[in-house]
Amino acid sequence: MSSAVPFITRALGPNDTGLMRDLLGVFGEAFEDVETYCAVQPSPAYLQRLLAGDSFIALVALDGEDVVGGIAAYELRKFERERSEIYIYDLAVAASYRRQGIATALIELLQRIATARGAWVVFVQADLGDDSAMGLYSKLGVRADVLHFDIAPR
Repeated sequence: MSSAVPFITRALGPNDTGLMRDLLGVFGEAFEDVETYCAVQPSPAYLQRLLAGDSFIALVALDGEDVVGGIAAYELRKFERERSEIYIYDLAVAASYRRQGIATALIELLQRIATARGAWVVFVQADLGDDSAMGLYSKLGVRADVLHFDIAPR
């Protein structure tokens, strides 16, 4: 799209399971992994419990009633101090809505939520080679070079 689209950002609550399903669709398309995000979605009861909990945060960007972007994040309560960290697990914007400030607006909303919850940091991982994500996150935060390891459960 060539012109800026008016959009709103907001957090999802337990009655927003339909919007959460729409967000899963945005993630599936954006990450080219529709199978993971859409083939076997959680039940409405599961999504309600997830959205009602205090450790999961789902944010959406809406163009009218259409979900055009969003964030799935987790609040991680720390043990060494009475504080928490917010981890952005997934962030995506529909292809035709990119480069309009939607991802930045979603992160800014998450920053306000983090402050309200007493979090001391919001953090996110980016894949090497994902220049768009690296550019966005570099604009908003400080880069830390770390290694990530996946350890299978036994």
